[in-house]
Amino acid sequence: MTDIYPNDLPVTVVPDRTLRVKIIDACGLACTFCHNEGTPVTTDNLGREAGQFSGRSGRSGRVSIYLTTNRAGFLPERIKADSDFALALAAVRGSLPTTEVHFTGGEPTLHPELPALIRIARRLGLTVGLTSNGENGAAVLPECAAAGLDRINLSVFGTTPDELAAVQAPRLASPKLAARKLAALAATIDTASRHGVKVSANIVIPGHDHVTRVLRVIEEHGRAVTVRMLVNLEEGGASLAAMQEVVDHLRAVPVRRIVTAGASDQRIRYRLPDGRSLYAKSIRPVRLPDTRKGCRFNNDRDCQEGYYGVRMYRAQNGPFMIGVCIQRMDLCLTLGEFVMSKRCAEVRDFREEETARLAALHKPAAVTR
Repeated sequence: MTDIYPNDLPVTVVPDRTLRVKIIDACGLACTFCHNEGTPVTTDNLGREAGQFSGRSGRSGRVSIYLTTNRAGFLPERIKADSDFALALAAVRGSLPTTEVHFTGGEPTLHPELPALIRIARRLGLTVGLTSNGENGAAVLPECAAAGLDRINLSVFGTTPDELAAVQAPRLASPKLAARKLAALAATIDTASRHGVKVSANIVIPGHDHVTRVLRVIEEHGRAVTVRMLVNLEEGGASLAAMQEVVDHLRAVPVRRIVTAGASDQRIRYRLPDGRSLYAKSIRPVRLPDTRKGCRFNNDRDCQEGYYGVRMYRAQNGPFMIGVCIQRMDLCLTLGEFVMSKRCAEVRDFREEETARLAALHKPAAVTR
């Protein structure tokens, strides 16, 4: 049996230089495990004030799993492809070294101005990626590719209608609807591949019962996409054991560990017998050194994502907001406040210090700037 996270691999240290931007809240799915980037589901909370937001049981059927405890103080608004957005990106880039913007939602491919948003980021010299469930990619990816989209990360739960329907709210738990969504996902993969957009499939694997599902995804989509297995944050050991089972079944060989310095992301790259790559992704126990002091989630049980990176939002009828934790949305600051704040300096210093520390620890580690 292979150790799922062996310690004797060569290490690549990648400094965190990414800004995640929630560009839209709308989504055509209602997954029961969605964190919705920490924000309320807008359509279910219109007219409510902060403190009254609900994270469950709205008309849409969608959820925001951390909302009951994260003290979110605003509803997210769709970000327009205008000069305000360009200035906001430039302000973040000017205060924090930033090379990539990653669009999230909701579902980014439902944004009517997605290609224009990509062009704005590209004009600022930023690489652009997005996370998607694939429901609308075939319609918009050709123009997005022409605008400069570099990659798309697809969230894939399964390959059968029953598997997808099982994790949807009752209103959308229809195998017939799930079959249409899966067909759209396949079309998105094909469209992205034909237009030169790099594609990866993110698959959360909670435990042994999901091994067959993951193996089927690798078999059906693994030729066109790079598969990344994600540890389930709430299942711990069972999730890691299931990932190990997948690796052993495929006779995958670990070849490199990639660590994001200044954020909690890490992954192991495996080589399959046919030369393809498979990744096992997990969360490092990373915290911002000052912000974590006094945080009620600062323990091994409650802090699920750690410090994952900087996120940008647009508050409804309000300013751009910057957050550093989807479990602590009360830490969000307006963009103007953030760029002048100690927290911005803390993020900047932490990135640089951890890059230097990890590079020294893993000598001769390759550091990708």
